[in-house]
Amino acid sequence: MTIDVVDLREFYSRRLGIVARQMINRGIHERWPNAEGQRVLGIGYPTPYLGLFREDAERCIAFMPAAQGVLKWPTSRPCLSTLVDEFSLPLPDAAVDRILLVHALEMSDDPAGLLREVWRILAPSGRMMAIIPNRRGVWTRTDKTPFGHGRPYSRSQITELLRQTWFTPSAWSEALFVPPIDGGWILRSAVAWERLSAAISSPFAGVHIVEATKQVYRAIPARRQRPRLIP
Repeated sequence: MTIDVVDLREFYSRRLGIVARQMINRGIHERWPNAEGQRVLGIGYPTPYLGLFREDAERCIAFMPAAQGVLKWPTSRPCLSTLVDEFSLPLPDAAVDRILLVHALEMSDDPAGLLREVWRILAPSGRMMAIIPNRRGVWTRTDKTPFGHGRPYSRSQITELLRQTWFTPSAWSEALFVPPIDGGWILRSAVAWERLSAAISSPFAGVHIVEATKQVYRAIPARRQRPRLIP
């Protein structure tokens, strides 16, 4: 259930998309204030947010799934984006220090398969951050934004998915408390909406921002041997 890359670009060029990018960027920057010397990869449609790291990171690239399509990024510099098979990423094991997933898990036909591939290419000391629509949020109630497409998640569902794919959630936050209404006074007060709703721990944020670490040593379930009946 993937949204087209042209629709994503159009959304982020509109006023509502610009505000959404600013609010989510604040949440990302709180957890990752810099990425100096790091290898950063964005998966899905991460280009509105990779600008936080492009100047400081050792390298910063964007992988966009084949079903979604790809756009050149950055527009005025050598291209750092490419079209990929999300279940067979063209990188060796443990090749990336930080991975940012945006418009990825909720759009994927196999989110567990995508996360296992993310686990493979993430360095043992690396960190992964995912921006995931909140199933209780208002932004998932309308298909006028990309966050209303695909499958939204609750916090418990995200935790279960991460643990099944060998990740440990390490930090949580939310963003997009402001209603998805393209009105002047509402968007102008977006920062106030965010601060007030975060202060009262409102459960109706538009997106979850979850940071996770890689479980390098995974537990292997023991097989219980069945007793043999000897006649």
